Amino acid sequence: MDQTTPSEPEDAPSEATLAVVVPVYNDPDGITRTLRSLDAAGRPMTVTVVDNASTDDTRRVVEAFEPTHVDVRLRSETAIQSSYAARNAGIRASDDADVLAFVDADVTVAEDYFDRALARLDDCDYLGCHVDLSIEGDRTLTARYNAHTGFPIEQYVERHRYAPTCSLLVRREVFEDVGLFDPRLLSGGDMEFGNRVDAAGYELGYCADAVATHPVRDSFRSLYDKNVRVGRGHCQLQRYYPERYGEPPIPPRHEPLDTDAPDLPLSDRLAFGALGTAMTAARASGYARELLSPTETGAEMDGPPSL
Repeated sequence: MDQTTPSEPEDAPSEATLAVVVPVYNDPDGITRTLRSLDAAGRPMTVTVVDNASTDDTRRVVEAFEPTHVDVRLRSETAIQSSYAARNAGIRASDDADVLAFVDADVTVAEDYFDRALARLDDCDYLGCHVDLSIEGDRTLTARYNAHTGFPIEQYVERHRYAPTCSLLVRREVFEDVGLFDPRLLSGGDMEFGNRVDAAGYELGYCADAVATHPVRDSFRSLYDKNVRVGRGHCQLQRYYPERYGEPPIPPRHEPLDTDAPDLPLSDRLAFGALGTAMTAARASGYARELLSPTETGAEMDGPPSL
């Protein structure tokens, strides 16, 4: 990996060719909303949807989608069940783009999302964008808690040196230099990649004006399961990158994020505190599970793949 300061690109991202990569698994409704949103942005781009071995109508929905502004391409990743492997397949399939943008299959973007993001990318190499969490169904306690703790992207970028892959733009030459996402990871691959980009000397940025919308997890089970995966990912990060994240069995510690809000009703503060404790326990459970029964995905790999 080249550790020297990256050179200035020849073309400004605001004038660059754009490819959007969307991994999907068994989510026909989510991918429909996302494709409609990307098409409504009205900007020339390719949209590479990578199906990660869906067993429902997801592929048919993508194949039947009739875009008016964007070029939709369907690809498959069946060798590895991993959103990071699917994103890697999308990156490789988008070799005609100067900038890679990543959204998830249930995310929608504002019509000016890419115009604002690409303008901000003129000044950096890797860009996290703002994410609003929306409650689309019942305002359950879990939904309100998830919306409250949410995605503080600016803090992720400033304190943890990464942005989640639901709202991320990266220059293609960055992948050419530092490699792709690590598909061995169940969770935390976005953080590992962002940390790797930062260590290579690239400029990380944040755009508050480019807004993506992500639905909340509104059931306790779905949020609990997500935190179990996060815990397992923490253990995997240590297994594969002990020099950066420490060694098991002590989980990695990260600078805390600011999610407190003094105007919350006392009842919510108490309930959110209880839910926060439960999610900490979920992460601990996932960490212990991975420590005792390591995941075999990508066992033959010795690091993230190159482009």
